[in-house]
Amino acid sequence: MFTGIIEDIGVVTNLKEEQDNLHITVKSTLTNELKIDQSVAHNGVCLTVVHINNDEYTVTAIKETLDKTNLKSLKVKDRVNLERAMRLGDRLDGHIVQGHVDQTAVCTGIDQENGSWVFTFKYDSKLNNITIEKGSVTVNGTSLTVVNSKKDSFSVAIIPYTYEHTNFNTFKVGTEVNLEFDVLGKYVSRLLELKNL
Repeated sequence: MFTGIIEDIGVVTNLKEEQDNLHITVKSTLTNELKIDQSVAHNGVCLTVVHINNDEYTVTAIKETLDKTNLKSLKVKDRVNLERAMRLGDRLDGHIVQGHVDQTAVCTGIDQENGSWVFTFKYDSKLNNITIEKGSVTVNGTSLTVVNSKKDSFSVAIIPYTYEHTNFNTFKVGTEVNLEFDVLGKYVSRLLELKNL
C-alpha cells in the first residue's frame, strides 16, 4: 500500500533482460534504507527489491507488468518516481494507492500557468476506468487531483514543488505514463457493472 507521495527520483543505471523479465537497477538516495524483499513503487508500479549494491538496488518486472505499464520503455539514465510502502499508522498525505497500474496514458498537453503547470492525459476508455472532477488519480505514482474530467481524458494541476521533485519535469507531449485510478471508484464501477448484468 502506498500514498502517492513521491520520496525520491531514482536514476536507471542498468537494464537486463532475462527471458520475459526485465531486471531494473536504480540508483537512489533511499537505497541504504531498503532491504531485500521490500516493496517500492517505480512510476507507480509496485516491485520487489531483489538485490542491493552500495547506492543501487535491483527490482524485476515480469511480462504482465511490462505489458501494462511504461516500464517496458525505460532506458538507462531515465528518471523514475520512487515511493516506499506506507507504514501502518502514518499519515495518509496522498490517497490510497495499491501500486497496481490499471493502464497507461499519453500526455496530450502541457500548459504553463502563472506559477504552475496543467498536464492533460488521454487514455483508452474501453477499459472502463473513470475519473471524476476533484477525484484522485495516480500518474507515474504521484497522487493528484483530477480537473477537467472527461470520458477518455483528464488534466492535473502541478505545483512547483511537485514539478521539481517528480519526473513530471521530463514529460513532453507524447510521453507515456502509468495510471492507477482511485480504488473506491473502481469498486463502485464494478458493482454497477455487475448490477446491470
